[in-house]
Amino acid sequence: MKRTANPGHAAVISILALVTYEILYLYRAYDDNRLTSWKFAFSVADFWHVFFILIAGIALAYLLSRVSPPVRFRALFLFFVSYAAAAVFWQEPELIVDASRYFTQAKHLELYGVGYFLREWGGAIRPWTDLPAVPFLYGLIFRFAGESRIAVQAFITLLFSLTVVITYFIGKRLWDEDMGFYAGLLILGIPYLFSQVPLMLVDVPSMFFLTSSIYIFITALDRGGKNMLMAALAVFFTFFAKYSTWLMLSVLAVIFFVHLADQPASSRKTSLFRAFFVAVFSTAMILVVVFLKLDVFKEQIDLLINYQKPGLERWGESFISTFFFQVHPFITLAAVYSVIAAVRKKDLKYLVLFWLPAIIIFLQIKRIRYTIMVFPMLSLMASYGFSHMRNREIPRFILLCAVSCSLIIAVFAYLPYLNRISVVNLQEAGEFVNTLEGKEVEVFTPATSIPVLNPAVSVPLFDLYTDKRICYKYRPAFFPEPDAVRKSALRFTWEYRNPAYYKDAPPKGSPVVIIDNERGGALPEEIRQKTSGLRRTRVFNISEGIFGYQTLVTVYY
Repeated sequence: MKRTANPGHAAVISILALVTYEILYLYRAYDDNRLTSWKFAFSVADFWHVFFILIAGIALAYLLSRVSPPVRFRALFLFFVSYAAAAVFWQEPELIVDASRYFTQAKHLELYGVGYFLREWGGAIRPWTDLPAVPFLYGLIFRFAGESRIAVQAFITLLFSLTVVITYFIGKRLWDEDMGFYAGLLILGIPYLFSQVPLMLVDVPSMFFLTSSIYIFITALDRGGKNMLMAALAVFFTFFAKYSTWLMLSVLAVIFFVHLADQPASSRKTSLFRAFFVAVFSTAMILVVVFLKLDVFKEQIDLLINYQKPGLERWGESFISTFFFQVHPFITLAAVYSVIAAVRKKDLKYLVLFWLPAIIIFLQIKRIRYTIMVFPMLSLMASYGFSHMRNREIPRFILLCAVSCSLIIAVFAYLPYLNRISVVNLQEAGEFVNTLEGKEVEVFTPATSIPVLNPAVSVPLFDLYTDKRICYKYRPAFFPEPDAVRKSALRFTWEYRNPAYYKDAPPKGSPVVIIDNERGGALPEEIRQKTSGLRRTRVFNISEGIFGYQTLVTVYY
């Protein structure tokens, strides 16, 4: 991929990129993504505004296709470009209520220490179906860097950029420099990822741990030594990052058999020993944790089998949405072409890339948050496809068009829309409350009707944005029927329990925050008494008008 597209080819590709955008816009109703659907994003973004920016982006892609970063600086280039692009999204609010769980778990470690977290995870610290590795790391950040959202965002973005770099290293080690570099770059052609990087969730960290496990295991098989211990540790953290990584770790077996097939008979004994060491050491560490928390894991797995698995059929998103709207179509089509190219070449190493996307397709895993961790392999597949195109002039420009267009869609369509989702009211209210006098604030979550989710779960999210100590007493009321709770997509919110660190009684005259889901509802008598002496109010009621549940905040002070 050393040559660049000539003007004729460049014009055709540019028109194709613009036509692709127009087709996706016209058929945006087919994008059923639950968060960043094009039909949602373009209810805020303007088609023509984005269109003209895309023209500039495609022109920039053509100029960049004529140059290539020096080989020695490619890893640094990928790191800083990906970090800068993801940091643009730090302004977005916490978009997914699951973050309340990870915040709550992390705050327990912050307040009570590492020993308490390890003892009480699964007890006083209720993990739902979460595994402990990522909340543990978030808790360490809170304990040593302070309870700062931006510190967590900087950390997650670091993991994201390291994933980009590690993808480059995987491609470089298995094939060549160019394939690795363009695979790392193609991760930036997945606009959905940018909406997820700033969020206090486990999906992006899980992607990092899985990709790290793949690369370090490949290195351990090749070189042995300390890489074997590092591979075992990487597998350990991947295992306890998210339950869906358990299935994805099967790729390590594929790597081992491909490596073994590529080795002369005299070297296979060494490879067997290295793989055996990684398997035994990582399994031993995993079993220690599982044994200590066996009852917790049994309960979680039962919940996954009887609730989460059937629920995926109701909460899924189509592959059309994931691989054509949330991933640039050029990447998906190049990945499909790569299968043909690999079969023609009888390239056994290609199985390492193909395995994880094949699992997603074969098992019909239609929830993009469970797909995120395989995106590095999808990018490697696409890079493989580009590198095997017959016409060697055009691939670089095509992939740079994919990256450029995706970044523009993410920044100028997704981001304005994401900043209009009603959960931004928690962020703005928290920032406002920080300007008020006093150290404490009392929070109420009245439910004037039966909402989609339990409004009490918004309290930890509000806590993430404010420096004040929150005084909140959980009042379980207006609950749906038990059967409705069991089938709810947000069942965990109804099983919320007030953390012990929330104080019940604030000093008299402290600001009062009402988090509700309706405008103008009558307040309970208790809240009217609390606010009777507070003469000023500030209302935060931004609404995207799309989702059934709205997070509205009123501050009395």
